[in-house]
Amino acid sequence: MRLRAFAVALLIAAATFIRAGAASSGEEGPTVYLLQAQGPLTPAMAEYLERGIRRAEQEGGAALIFQLDTPGGSIDLMNRMVQLIRASRVPVIIYIAPRGAIAGSAGTVITLAGHVAAMAPETAIGAASPVGAQGEDLNETLAAKEKEILRATVRSLAARRGEEAVALAEATIEVAKAASANEALAAGLVDFIAPDLPALLEQVDGFEVELDGGRVLDTGGATVVEVPQTLIEQLLQVLTNPNIVFLLITIGVQAVLIEISSPGGWVAGFIGVVCLALGAYGLGVLPVNWFGLIFLVMAFVLFLLEVKAPTHGALAAAGIASFILGALVLFNSPSTPSFQRVSIPLVVATGLVTAGLFIAIVTFAIRAQRRPPAVGAEALIGRWGEVRDDLRPYGSVQVAGELWSAESVRGLEIPKGTRVRVVGVDGLRLRVETEDKGSG
Repeated sequence: MRLRAFAVALLIAAATFIRAGAASSGEEGPTVYLLQAQGPLTPAMAEYLERGIRRAEQEGGAALIFQLDTPGGSIDLMNRMVQLIRASRVPVIIYIAPRGAIAGSAGTVITLAGHVAAMAPETAIGAASPVGAQGEDLNETLAAKEKEILRATVRSLAARRGEEAVALAEATIEVAKAASANEALAAGLVDFIAPDLPALLEQVDGFEVELDGGRVLDTGGATVVEVPQTLIEQLLQVLTNPNIVFLLITIGVQAVLIEISSPGGWVAGFIGVVCLALGAYGLGVLPVNWFGLIFLVMAFVLFLLEVKAPTHGALAAAGIASFILGALVLFNSPSTPSFQRVSIPLVVATGLVTAGLFIAIVTFAIRAQRRPPAVGAEALIGRWGEVRDDLRPYGSVQVAGELWSAESVRGLEIPKGTRVRVVGVDGLRLRVETEDKGSG
């Protein structure tokens, strides 16, 4: 009897173990993908979002969290990101975080586009009134058109959240109203306030979203997979910083001028071309004041003229003044948002460094003009070379990449391969000696 009871207990334990093993090996918990975006909206950020959504769809993710902290960006990029979110087959949770983060301007509309919208405490959303590409206020007619389009957009996105949410969403467009996390939650503009990611996953678990006729989120105990930005995406995001773009343009042009002033190498020219190419990308993304860009180009033309035809600093001084003026207004129009402005201390510091560089170039140019010219073979006096044919005492040496007839100054033999120095010229023949003064 005892043996039978023991056998039954053993079978039950074995069955339980097998069932648990099958569940652990065959059934995996839900996976949530996490993207983190900080800074102005850029093409690189849109590509990052598209890549993250595509990966979550391909790998069957339960949801995708897009953690956002942005002052805004262009309407075109906003529309592209809204379309990506609304077309996603995976629920997209927009999470404004960490504490202190904002979803300003276009970020407001992107937040409303999410299937779920959440904010961390001490964050803000709103101030979505449209402005021009340079950050300026639009004229009355154009402003009215843009506002109507944006109001219609936010109405459609916020309609499921109730009338109070729609009213607040429209106010962010019409009067640039902003709201705290608590205010946005009270109005229904967002769905949750979560202090951190685990709290967010716990709150959204079981929440029904409008996707495929209604889908209930399953995020309890989910595995969070972070999708980092690629190196290229990070680089392109950095290139939307106006300070970085300004430095790249400055370094690039100066490197090219150094290459022009003393040709023969390639390092300075290569660095210059790379910096200018990267800076050109930034100029294509940022709102550029073309008046400032013209002054920068004028400054570098004056610098080039100073290098080619030195005027003892007159052109360089004019170039520095033009450089500082152009830099100050390059991205710094009166209505340009602060996050798209060049730092004034950086402009001043760069102007001083540029001035120092060209003072040095002009000084070297003046010294070169005052130095008596050396022509022909006489220019080789003092140069080192190598014996190519034994000097007995006549033979040939290679100096400065050229082959010359030569003789030993003391008439001694100097074997091939010996390092020698040119000490004189006799017609077209060089007079040379070894490091130990001619001993063979």
